[in-house]
Amino acid sequence: MTKAEFPQATSGSVPAPALAGEAERGEVLRRSGFDSLDDDPELCAIVAFAADLCGTEVSLVTLVGEDSQRFLARRGTEARETPRSISFCAHAMVHDGLMQVPDAREDRRFAANPLVAGEPFIRFYAGQPLVSPEGVPLGALCVVDFEPRPGGLTELQRRGLEVLGASAMLRMRAHRKRLEIQREAEAREEQLRTLADSIPAIAWSADADGNFDYFNRQLRAFTGDDSHRDGSAIHRDDFDRVNKLWEKCRKTGEIYETEHRILRHDGEYRWMMARAVPVKDADGRVVRWFGTAVDIHDAHLLSESRDLLARELSHRIKNIFAVIAGLVSLSARKRPEFKAFADELTGTIRALGRAHDFVRPIDSAARDNLHGLLGELFAPYGVGDGARVKVSGDDLSIASRAATPLALVFHELATNSAKYGALATDDGTVTLDIADNGDDLVLAWRENGGKVPKRVPKEGFGSRLVEMSVTGQLGGTWERRFEPDGLAVDLTISKAAVAA
Repeated sequence: MTKAEFPQATSGSVPAPALAGEAERGEVLRRSGFDSLDDDPELCAIVAFAADLCGTEVSLVTLVGEDSQRFLARRGTEARETPRSISFCAHAMVHDGLMQVPDAREDRRFAANPLVAGEPFIRFYAGQPLVSPEGVPLGALCVVDFEPRPGGLTELQRRGLEVLGASAMLRMRAHRKRLEIQREAEAREEQLRTLADSIPAIAWSADADGNFDYFNRQLRAFTGDDSHRDGSAIHRDDFDRVNKLWEKCRKTGEIYETEHRILRHDGEYRWMMARAVPVKDADGRVVRWFGTAVDIHDAHLLSESRDLLARELSHRIKNIFAVIAGLVSLSARKRPEFKAFADELTGTIRALGRAHDFVRPIDSAARDNLHGLLGELFAPYGVGDGARVKVSGDDLSIASRAATPLALVFHELATNSAKYGALATDDGTVTLDIADNGDDLVLAWRENGGKVPKRVPKEGFGSRLVEMSVTGQLGGTWERRFEPDGLAVDLTISKAAVAA
């Protein structure tokens, strides 16, 4: 047996003092995870320097357990542990400051210790206690020699061992803190996974490059396999569209949102609402994606059936407009004196029919905006280069509720112009400029080349109709002036009442 080998004897030594909080100490050791610090490079560097500083053959960072003493870092021995019953460090860890044993043969605590009486014949020991932040003794940083040192360590060596002991404790505390943070992160992640698995929607996450790394259990329950990982569960008619949108959003960092079909485990394709939100770092770079997919199949089918019904009802309403206009024209033939009124009424009914296109389900997205509505209304006065009513300026989406009053207002202005103003002449034109003014929309109607009335016309039904539409339904105001070039009308309407 060499001096570097510690025997495993358990008799003949004075046991370390009993600790009242042994159960608490054991719990601290268990939670701290110090066992994973075996041969830790930082601790090994500390014991090497301690041995060099103190001129000893052996130096150790020990952890004293319930039955044994474990060496987390060691120099001068190949042993990994010794019984606690013969441990010097079990005494040192409860000592007030550095504990020195100049000659173990003359110390009643250690004279009969088998490590002193026999191999490796320990004579000198110095141990700096390692104590947890809770005040729980854990072990010691110690140096061991095989020759007595009556004078013990020098002042520099004592101070150095204290500093090295504090460094060892800092390393152990940092390790413990890292484990605590890791456990907290794992606990939070487990909570999030439990939450994700509890929601009825499919949930997933992906890295910045779009590589999926998590799916909640709903996706596997829905598809029944892993076909969702490569996108093969997506309906082939939807795949290219969905994939192009996903690639675009990945590159731009925009929110991904679309509807597509996914194959359910029973062979039925179901419509899903898919949405993904990017997580960005401080520099605006996408570092992660979180997404969900919600089964909207039943709502999608219901919406389709409602759209079909709405289209059928709209078609019938359009027919009603046509029938009413026909009845008015037929009645006017029998009563010529009402022809002018009948023509005006028929024109209004037809304008309402055109405006109705903006409040019914339509396939053309170009017809749900203000320019689209005005283009429909002014089409009878020419289109393209031959248009006599030219619309310019800002455009915006319009709500279905605003289509009818807008159609009535501009149908009335165009009709009056065709009767009395610029559109009643061969060369007359009308310009309508639209300006977005924050909360309001300003529309300037200007007629050029028409006849200027000798006096301001009396307010009739048309004027009252415009007044009710603008001030009532559109939340705005209007002003009419007769200028040398023709009629000028300025309308200010609330964007909140118009915008979709």
